[in-house]
Amino acid sequence: MTTTLPMNTQLTEQKTELQTYGTVANRPISLDQKVRLTSVSGLNQVLADTMTLRDMYKKHHWQAAGPTFYQLHLLFDKHWSEQVELVDVLAERIQTLGGVTIAMAPDVAELTRISRPPRGPENSTIQLFRLLQAHELIIAETRELAHTAANEGDDGTNDLLVSQVLRRNEFQIWFVSEQLAGTGIAQRDREADRFVMASHA
Repeated sequence: MTTTLPMNTQLTEQKTELQTYGTVANRPISLDQKVRLTSVSGLNQVLADTMTLRDMYKKHHWQAAGPTFYQLHLLFDKHWSEQVELVDVLAERIQTLGGVTIAMAPDVAELTRISRPPRGPENSTIQLFRLLQAHELIIAETRELAHTAANEGDDGTNDLLVSQVLRRNEFQIWFVSEQLAGTGIAQRDREADRFVMASHA
């Protein structure tokens, strides 16, 4: 039997939510509720930032230009697909712990710590620096949460963060960094400083 609602029915969170965001349902997985709440909160932060990085890769894939267009077009799309996989495993871990997964774009935009790039295209050097900064942020928060999870006995979360999220982001940083190798370290540092100053202006 299919339930249909009148077209003029207004759905609100209060009427439809089965579980409030920021809470955890009971799960018989031998982890205290407080531990699961801590892990879920941290995982949602990593998830929001990972979703933002995923979308940044797709933006750069579409807007790549210049003499390195072909290799960057392919690299950005490959990294995008790998970040898509991380999004899924992070979300599934949150649900496994009894939490509620961040999901919608406006909610991700509110939670992410990654700076929003402009809508228009940027040159490849700036694209790559943006990606490096986003990866570094995710790596830092992933390490911190992994240590917390290990100390609290949440081995499943620790394993996922270290073996999948951390290693994948470190691996992708290697590839992104190598795309900048030809610019020279001094030049790269100067461009990075200019980019950071411009972002805070």
